[in-house]
Amino acid sequence: MKSSHLNAAEKFDTSRANEYGRQSRIALAGYDACHDLAACMLSASLGNARSAKVLVVGAGGTAQEIIAMAMLEPTWRFTAVDPSEPMLEVAAQQLGANNLLERTSLHLGHVEDLTADESYDTATLIGVLHHLDGEVAKRKILRSIRAHLKPGAPLIVAGNQYAYASQPLLLAAWGQRWRQHGASPDEVKTKLGKILQGADPPHSEAAVQQLMHDSGFGDATRFFSSLFWGAWLTQKPL
Repeated sequence: MKSSHLNAAEKFDTSRANEYGRQSRIALAGYDACHDLAACMLSASLGNARSAKVLVVGAGGTAQEIIAMAMLEPTWRFTAVDPSEPMLEVAAQQLGANNLLERTSLHLGHVEDLTADESYDTATLIGVLHHLDGEVAKRKILRSIRAHLKPGAPLIVAGNQYAYASQPLLLAAWGQRWRQHGASPDEVKTKLGKILQGADPPHSEAAVQQLMHDSGFGDATRFFSSLFWGAWLTQKPL
């Protein structure tokens, strides 16, 4: 059975939300660098815009993309959307600690829940696609984002690619990454088992590009890579 948006959100309960920041920075080597570069790519794309409205989809957990963008662009404002209440609560805590709540509107739900007349100068979709089962769900969220972007607006997409089992060396290196951070052999085995369950990443960079095209975006430029992870910038056509 294909996972719905709701089922994907249910994976991120309070326990997972509370450990998300630490777990993500181990699972993704270069986690903060990816978010910093995403902010730089958007700023460069918008030409150091004095003001911009940014749609942040899947903002729950660390809210690191908002923190990175806000540090670089002090006049940008953000709309943070996430279907997981625990994850959005943790994000709110992080935003509060960085004095960013006044610049951020928090929305519990999905992109399609936003009012139709809401339009944005740019958007991010980081760490989301591989949690959505099937290409239909992936195209749906990308098309929903596109509907809320102004013509020519850039979009950052980042997440895992490849069928995990098809890349045994990357999978083994991912296990070593956890061992590097103190995980026992049994813990590594458990974590490797989890990564193979409940996720459906695009199977290649070509598949990512095809998803972009099928959803009405242009060619995507990759600017970051780390084992299974990739990050791209694409654009809504003018």
